Amino acid sequence: MISIWEKETFYAPQDVVIIGSGFVGLWSAFQLKKKKPKLKITIVDRGLIPTGASTRNAGFACFGSLSEVVHDAKTMGSDKMLELVEMRIKGLERIQKYFNDDLIDFEMCGGYELYDFSDNISSEQLNENIEYINSVFKPITSKNKTYKLADDTIEAFGFGNTKHVVKNSLEGYLHSGKLVQALISVVQGMGVQIFTQTEIKSFEKTEDRIELKTNQPFNLSTNQLLVCTNAFAKQLLPDEDIVPARGQVLLTSSIKKLALKGTFHSDEGFYYFRNLGNKVLLGGARNKAFEAETTTDMNITDFIQNELETYLNEVVLRAYKGQYTIEQRWAGIMAMGSEKMPLVKEVEPNIFCCVRMSGMGVALAPVVSQKIAAMMLDKL
Repeated sequence: MISIWEKETFYAPQDVVIIGSGFVGLWSAFQLKKKKPKLKITIVDRGLIPTGASTRNAGFACFGSLSEVVHDAKTMGSDKMLELVEMRIKGLERIQKYFNDDLIDFEMCGGYELYDFSDNISSEQLNENIEYINSVFKPITSKNKTYKLADDTIEAFGFGNTKHVVKNSLEGYLHSGKLVQALISVVQGMGVQIFTQTEIKSFEKTEDRIELKTNQPFNLSTNQLLVCTNAFAKQLLPDEDIVPARGQVLLTSSIKKLALKGTFHSDEGFYYFRNLGNKVLLGGARNKAFEAETTTDMNITDFIQNELETYLNEVVLRAYKGQYTIEQRWAGIMAMGSEKMPLVKEVEPNIFCCVRMSGMGVALAPVVSQKIAAMMLDKL
């Protein structure tokens, strides 16, 4: 049983309850409080910390490799691709606006994409793609050359099985855990309360409220509900177009005289790696087993980890064989769908969702949160 003091403070009726304390949930609370400081807002998370994707990613501050945006232009259309890229770029700019680089280990280190000898693209086609994307990106990035050919880096980085490298100087990396902690500190300072280890089992609409049943000895009541649990939102919103996607990662031990510095992609973004000091963090290979990796199970698998190690040994660290071991392995869960655009909508009156970041939650969260906050404030 709870006391009268608890009932009238911690568990009092709220204006907004946000499910999920990852990037989107925290940024959404920030945007709501920024526009309307007197709102009573509670964020709930079933974990001790946010563990879906926000603290289990690779720490990239990126907006899309060349092959990825070329592919998106073909499948989504150029207008949709450019809209999505602009959202990502604006999101990265907002992170830098609100948080000091040193606080979140942000560094504009540059991004690179590797093309191997099996890629069916000629030098002429690659240059055409670079020229086209640079031209359509110029109004967004204000740069004549967002992407440029950088084949001279192949030998410098020591890559194996690499035919071409394309550089993007406008991307970088950050420390995902420190960014989450910084956001938590900011929103709590604004008066947002956060309940961890609190799972919303179900919700029910009454005449003027939304009643939330939890796994704790208390329930919650709110005017508005916002679901920000990304892939796990399917459990509360079964009719929405949300598909889970596991992303597996490994981290090497320290490597002496590591030349690698920056963020790197290959295979339309399905492989990604970066340096973490003198260590290498590598993730991806989901395209080698799409069906198996369409899951909310956060355990790693031998198959994907072996694929990652093979890529590490043959491509990324070919020049460093025998100089490292695998120090850590983990997995996070992203949310995909039938299209790449985030799912930002009012599901039914006063019940909203902001999910499906398609692996770009770091960059998209500051922007999509502003969109959902505007929708919600319009109804309050």
